[in-house]
Amino acid sequence: MSFLIENYAVWKALHIIFVVSWFAGLFYMVRLFIYHTESNTRPADEKRVLQEQFNIMQSRLWYVITTPAMILTVVFGTLMLIANSGLLKMSWMHIKLTFVVILLVYHFICQGIMNRLRKGSSKWTSGHLRLWNELATLLLVAIVFLVIMKTSLGWLGGVIGFFGVGIALMLGIRLYKKFRRN
Repeated sequence: MSFLIENYAVWKALHIIFVVSWFAGLFYMVRLFIYHTESNTRPADEKRVLQEQFNIMQSRLWYVITTPAMILTVVFGTLMLIANSGLLKMSWMHIKLTFVVILLVYHFICQGIMNRLRKGSSKWTSGHLRLWNELATLLLVAIVFLVIMKTSLGWLGGVIGFFGVGIALMLGIRLYKKFRRN
């Protein structure tokens, strides 16, 4: 146990490194989903070539970067909680862990999307996938602010901030759509 406690800073540094890697993988993965979906409008030969390439890129990103980063994020986060079990008595940590569970669900839904795209059976539009990508952004913002601000932010400020970022993202998406159409 002393080994875990003495190396808390190492677990924390590794946790942060793999959180960054995990989110990078999730963000890029959903962009690949969008491009994969949009390739359906291309001529047949071009569509086939593009989708074969997207399948390779998605598979490598998912199994070499994103999923290992997710696993290592959880491992080093768990080591931090074992080394400093007092964190589990703090309400902000319960909320953070709830967001982490939601992020894990998001991760596995992305895996399902990848598998359906590979089979050609995905019902997601590129617009839906753009919105889906913003959920990861909201989770990132919520988790980072929660960890940094802990209880100093207050419940009301946290809720207003969370929904404020969500509204700003939605407005940004609408402006992007309008810009893209023109």
